[in-house]
Amino acid sequence: MKQLWDIASRIIQDSNRETPADAILRQTFKRLRVLSPEETRDISDAVFTFFRWRGFLTDTDTHDQIQEAFDLAAQFQQDPFSFPDENLREHVVPDWVAGEVDSSIEWLRTLQRPPNLWLRAKRGQGKTLAEKLASAEPRLLPDALIYAGAEDLFRTPEFHAGEFELQDISSQAVGFICEPQTGQTWWDACAGEGGKLLHLSDLMENKGLIWASDRAEWRLKHLKRRTARAKAFNYRAALWNGGAKLPTKTKFDGVLVDAPCSGVGTWQRNPHARWTTTLDDVKELGTLQKQLLANVAPSLKAGGKLVYSVCTLTKSETTEVVESFEKQFPEFKPTAVVNPLKPEAPASPHIWIWPQDSGGNGMFVAAWKKE
Repeated sequence: MKQLWDIASRIIQDSNRETPADAILRQTFKRLRVLSPEETRDISDAVFTFFRWRGFLTDTDTHDQIQEAFDLAAQFQQDPFSFPDENLREHVVPDWVAGEVDSSIEWLRTLQRPPNLWLRAKRGQGKTLAEKLASAEPRLLPDALIYAGAEDLFRTPEFHAGEFELQDISSQAVGFICEPQTGQTWWDACAGEGGKLLHLSDLMENKGLIWASDRAEWRLKHLKRRTARAKAFNYRAALWNGGAKLPTKTKFDGVLVDAPCSGVGTWQRNPHARWTTTLDDVKELGTLQKQLLANVAPSLKAGGKLVYSVCTLTKSETTEVVESFEKQFPEFKPTAVVNPLKPEAPASPHIWIWPQDSGGNGMFVAAWKKE
């Protein structure tokens, strides 16, 4: 274990704003191929537990801090309420968060728990996949499964056959909020490596057309590999830097802007980001998000649906972006949508998905119809 903690300590010490801990973990495991799956899990656990409890740590030696973090995690698991509310408010997130996020004590407690791992099976195949994979259980959404096993899912025959994707439950909810119809034309404007595009394609039964764009060519290359494995062929990909010059003159039935954001909603899964994200980042990203929405607006058909989603919970990247867009584009009318994770709740044009409710990432979604 000491050898593994030596590796974890180096990763912790080398982690910073420019080189996040999760990126260093990937690089380390790629270099040290002799490590077993159990050893890589132990190292990852040590790194993420350290950053999850960093605000509480008192020791100065990294090895001792890792042990202290594990002790705190064990205490929290046994009795979460042994940590007073004010103690959590002081140590779980940076001070600037209080002015940007509705930091309920339930959210803060959730941030201190290890995250869930979610899968999305092919449409209509959730129960069948759960029977094939040990420790996979259907939850909350059609074909969403929570996975509690230790198997390397990327090596399973089901993964290579394209039977499922690793996709957070909150991201799956975005696809259902979009509600694309078979035969429609959609644009996934910030497609990244294609997680939400694959879901849109599945909901459209691989019919119609989806344009996928991103500013990074390497992401679109990853998307190409993922779509091939998933047998999703109803898409075209194009580079787009987010500017006023669009990648196509096509008019769309729907546009999804899953915008770059501060990722505050992912802090349970990525605790290192709590200590590198700044208020300036949030403000800059809010400006970028407003520009993206303004630039995609002309591409909607009359009656088309625009969906804005971000895996963050800050005011500057959610309600302030929405208010700015609606002032600039009054022809876009807020349209009430149902939160798929809370179908009993009233429909609303603004959906907040909190980790303590969903068991996944935090997410904000807004929807409009173009008159």
